[in-house]
Amino acid sequence: MVTRVSSASITSRVAAVVTVLTVVLALSACTPRPDGPEPTAEAFFSALATGDTSAAAALADRPDAAREALNAAWAGLQAKALDAQILSAKYAEDTGSIAYRYTWHLPKDRSWTYDGQLNMIREEGRWQVRWTATGLHPRLGENQTLALRADPPPRASVNERSGTTVLVPGYRYGIALDAKAAGEQLMPTARAVTDALRPFDNTLDPQRLAEQASSTPGPLALVTLRQADRDAVAGAIGALPGVVITPQPEMVPTDDHFAPALIDEVKKTVSEELDGAPGWRVVTVNQNGVDVDVLNEVPGTPAPSINISLDRAVQTAAQNAVDFTGKQAMIVVIKPSTGEILAVAQNSAADREGPLATMGLYPPGSTFKIVTAGAAIERDMATPNTLLGCPGHLDIGHRTVPNYGGFDLGTVPMSRAFASSCNTTFAELASRMPPRGLTQAASQYGIGPDYKIAGLSTVSGSVPPTVNLTERTEDGFGQGKVLVSPFGMALAAATVAAGHTPVPRLIAGRDTEVSGDRQPIPTGVVDSLRPMMRLVVTNGTAKDLQGAGDVRGKTGEAEFEGGSHSWFTGYRGDMAFSALIVGGGSSEYAVRMLKGMLDSLPPDYQA
Repeated sequence: MVTRVSSASITSRVAAVVTVLTVVLALSACTPRPDGPEPTAEAFFSALATGDTSAAAALADRPDAAREALNAAWAGLQAKALDAQILSAKYAEDTGSIAYRYTWHLPKDRSWTYDGQLNMIREEGRWQVRWTATGLHPRLGENQTLALRADPPPRASVNERSGTTVLVPGYRYGIALDAKAAGEQLMPTARAVTDALRPFDNTLDPQRLAEQASSTPGPLALVTLRQADRDAVAGAIGALPGVVITPQPEMVPTDDHFAPALIDEVKKTVSEELDGAPGWRVVTVNQNGVDVDVLNEVPGTPAPSINISLDRAVQTAAQNAVDFTGKQAMIVVIKPSTGEILAVAQNSAADREGPLATMGLYPPGSTFKIVTAGAAIERDMATPNTLLGCPGHLDIGHRTVPNYGGFDLGTVPMSRAFASSCNTTFAELASRMPPRGLTQAASQYGIGPDYKIAGLSTVSGSVPPTVNLTERTEDGFGQGKVLVSPFGMALAAATVAAGHTPVPRLIAGRDTEVSGDRQPIPTGVVDSLRPMMRLVVTNGTAKDLQGAGDVRGKTGEAEFEGGSHSWFTGYRGDMAFSALIVGGGSSEYAVRMLKGMLDSLPPDYQA
């Protein structure tokens, strides 16, 4: 026998039930005997399924206890609906039992199905439900009820290119001071808190802290600490009256020295993508509100991990290299074939002024001769073998351009002038280019366009057009008004290596938006530049890189008022890089720093 019961309205005590509820009653026998407990059980289940707990409870031998338990179950489960099914019935004389199957419909399309047994008793010829907690669930004890618990969604990790984690789910710890809880010990507590937290906030003052805490309703938030820092101060202040330490779920770095600023930016960018689907449980709760048993549990589903292009081996090698100097130093490494950013390293001196490796703009010095030489080749002004003058000094317009130390090579092939870094040669070439010549050429190498990279703020550089002959002459050897970031110069080197400007990216699956003109470079141009850049290492200004593999690049020393910057830009295999020491002087120091990075990579490393 199958009976369907529907209800258009529900008692106010079960306001959560907003849809039509159905009870399916399937008896094991085709036709129940008229004196059996089935009709009473059917009525009980029908009332319970429609949320009419009073009507259901009226069919029990202890109606008050039944009504209280049924109401608590509906409320604790936050149930939307209930299906009840009779599986079988048996009785003898004045006792019986009904095997049931309940399917609770819970929030967020969850459902919970289980089987149990409803005890029946006949008194004075009338069947009633013999009420016990097992009428709701076979494992529910007396003075217990059911409750739905939501579990936080498991968070995904963030991995670097080789697969190790850089961000994992963890905790930060908020430290606060509660003046009311501190009571008469507020001032001593404020002094102890100030002393303990001074390494993290040196502006704390005990008197002012006590006053602020007293005037703040609730605890006064002070600092948020990492696990290690929390552990360091907890022994001194954790047990003091009024000190509140609260764990706060957060993605935390696995290595505080691994590109900390960049990893923090990645965390902000992907934080909303890391939460998986939350889990949930149905528990039994005792009369004191304590969870006793788990009746059903559905674990949460983690979101897919997120991958970034930083490579631990390259990042670590680059970081170790920049840490060798006290001057602001930075290295950016890009994979030419894909545009993946393999490393962004800068030392603490640079960190104090922000993300200089990707946002800092500096005159690039002779590293910009890569662009000038490429422009000259594309305009048919010269080839690597064209004989050009390299005098010690050259007057152009109102500017006397000197070579470093005044060296004079006479007339040499452009490749030799490039390897020896003849300022006069490339100043003269630039002077014959149109006002926008170097601007257009620079954009072909990635310098000038804007890149909106998920998780990384960048500025490639600025090469403004100029009608002023003197300025254009200076631009030709990386002085003048040309400004480029280490990121921009690494992109230029990656362009030569790849034969086209790669689109830089950091977070897998996130596209980079590029705005600005980026015309392709003719194949013949990069084919000419590559051996010229190799000559810089084998027989030019970067001889210190001999023995570091097939490195190709260009040195640079960019003058500014009060000193000069030390540069090296180049590539090896599928790894392009730019190294800068701000105010570092001769390019040999950037060369040595870059060599330190290359020497620190595993011998078999392949980008």
